Amino acid sequence: MTRQSRTLPAGSERSLHQAYDTALLDLDGVVYAGGEAIAHAVDSLAAARADGMHLAYVTNNALRTPDAVAEHLSELGIPTEAGEVITSAQAVARLIAGQVEPGAKVLVIGGEGLRVALRERGLVPVDSAEEDGLAAVVQGYGGPDLPWGRFAEASYAINRGVPWFASNTDLTIPGTRGIAPGNGAAVEVVRIATGAEPQVAGKPLPPMHRETVLRTGAKRPLVVGDRLDTDIEGAFNGDVDSLLVLTGVTDAAQLLRAEPKYRPTYVDRDLRGLLTGQPEVVAAEGGGFRCGSWTAEALDGVLELRGEPRGEEAGPSGAGTANDALDGLRALCAAAWTQAGDGSCGLDAGKALARLGL
Repeated sequence: MTRQSRTLPAGSERSLHQAYDTALLDLDGVVYAGGEAIAHAVDSLAAARADGMHLAYVTNNALRTPDAVAEHLSELGIPTEAGEVITSAQAVARLIAGQVEPGAKVLVIGGEGLRVALRERGLVPVDSAEEDGLAAVVQGYGGPDLPWGRFAEASYAINRGVPWFASNTDLTIPGTRGIAPGNGAAVEVVRIATGAEPQVAGKPLPPMHRETVLRTGAKRPLVVGDRLDTDIEGAFNGDVDSLLVLTGVTDAAQLLRAEPKYRPTYVDRDLRGLLTGQPEVVAAEGGGFRCGSWTAEALDGVLELRGEPRGEEAGPSGAGTANDALDGLRALCAAAWTQAGDGSCGLDAGKALARLGL
């Protein structure tokens, strides 16, 4: 399915792990949150790998090295090698290396992941804006304990005209206690102090997609993520298919409002969606769109949902099982996206989503 025609979620008779050769998986909000594995992630990834799907972990989080990420995943029960991890630190290091001389000094505002990636490209990470011959400033997520003074150090160099690069601009990052500020929030601090704009490498921009393709060699990739503005938009920009999982920052209401570049090919509750086919969404007789037992239509300023959960699946709330509720969400997506066209759907979906328990 091409990005230009994405006005409804796609169906797939084959399970996704058989329809695609490589899953390009985001980490935060997809595989783990706050360092702990998300429910069903370990077993689902093991099953997909055992059946021949290649797994690659693609993260905008530049804090940790691929070795550290691989070790963490392995500890969670997901055997992983460092070569299967692609980070925005690697993408931004390649971007910088293409614009400065070999061995150039780069001021690092962030963590060890940036330093290792710069050294891999033959560059020299430094800590002070006063270094002679400073060629660039690079900013990446440094964790909650990154000192405020590091933003000042970046500002001093950038205000003198040193080129500024950022690994990514995700404003938030999910954790076990909730949503916290991400590197994008830190980039905003430096932007306010300097009035400058960084060159950005991470998802959803082309440098990250290029880095991923170069390192994985994927032929039929499926991007799997939880964020519309990085994972799904990155897949859109790369013209590849995507699966949105609802285990991270995106909720059902945000999905219904998605503009074309933020609309995933498929949507599922969690990584178990890799192991199944995807139900087809079709035009319903009398108007609207049908998926499973649900029909959704844009009527009189609201998104209306008709139908009932399948009887054997109905729970105490009347919402049915998780799969049944997702069928309703897929139908709502088709109605909302078709109504919105190239824009964002502003119709009220509150009652419809409440019926689904979403």
